[in-house]
Amino acid sequence: MIYLKKIFIFFVSIASLLACKKEKNISLKYLDEYILKDSIFFKGTLIGGLSGIDFANDSYFFVVDDGEKPRFLRAKINIDNKQITNIEFKDLHQLNDTTNNFYKTNYLDLESIFVDKQTKEINFVSEGSINYNKPPLVFKTDSLGKFIKQYSLPKAFLDTKNMKHNATLEASSKSADGKGFWVAMEGVLKSDGEEPSFTETYSPIRITYYDKQQENATKQFAYQLEKITKPAKGNINLNGVTAILEYENNKFFVVERTYQNGYGAYGNIIRVFKAEVTEETTNCITIDALKNSNVIPLKKTLVFNFETIKNKLTDGIIDNIEGITFGPTLKNGHKTLLFVSDDNFQKYGKQLNQFILLEITDK
Repeated sequence: MIYLKKIFIFFVSIASLLACKKEKNISLKYLDEYILKDSIFFKGTLIGGLSGIDFANDSYFFVVDDGEKPRFLRAKINIDNKQITNIEFKDLHQLNDTTNNFYKTNYLDLESIFVDKQTKEINFVSEGSINYNKPPLVFKTDSLGKFIKQYSLPKAFLDTKNMKHNATLEASSKSADGKGFWVAMEGVLKSDGEEPSFTETYSPIRITYYDKQQENATKQFAYQLEKITKPAKGNINLNGVTAILEYENNKFFVVERTYQNGYGAYGNIIRVFKAEVTEETTNCITIDALKNSNVIPLKKTLVFNFETIKNKLTDGIIDNIEGITFGPTLKNGHKTLLFVSDDNFQKYGKQLNQFILLEITDK
């Protein structure tokens, strides 16, 4: 009897272990939209170009995509009863360090931001300017924007001739375990594949991990972009990654944004995918060209398409979503995601400073 009991306990333990390892079927549920009014000024600067967002130390941080006055903002966002009730900006800091030449010698086209909770250091990703032969950048500053350190780029990112303008480093995320961070390309390196089109193409972008202790990039994975699903009306039809968020170790929410001109304010397709590193996923950090290299990319699954909620959004507009971070945990214990759009300071027509709140659920 004791022997049979031990066998029973063994199989129960194995079953419990397999149940724990079973993949959660994550889904996202729309909660609310908040539109920041046009022409709001804070400390002498126009609020707009909100290209990245992060939450740390009870505040939300935004990077402003303005090459002439690169800056970041700190704000309080009140979210109550699953609704965004108010956004109040608290601080603004321009990246203008007179004690260092880094800001003068580089092209700051800031696209993403994340904040170290312990050190309060601010980390940035800049896509540079390929047209001016200025490479993308990954660097950090103190809490006031004073330059601290530039991170070295992996070999594949050193040749600006191998990149397309406005399609370089775009997104970033703190690692879930706090031991490093991730950065992601928006578009495809010329040597890696083709730009997404209306048919299936080999279009991998690279997502790179930096180890905080080593202060260097240690691994990199390919992520396959989707094809464009809406018919062309103009001559610009692009798809790329605009934001990432690691929600568990080696598991990400990835925002893909298709933009097509000719549709006016309705030219964006925004999709959120769940992507993960598996045992089979190839570390491609030492691979110069992904074409014909038999690289196994991140496993990905569509979890949310903003097209499904456009009737709930202002004027049916799905705007230029470029930022994602965690919002508050709800009373039911579910986490939330907060998205923000970059309105390009409305240089290209009507756009919105749009905030969208989603709930993370397990089916």
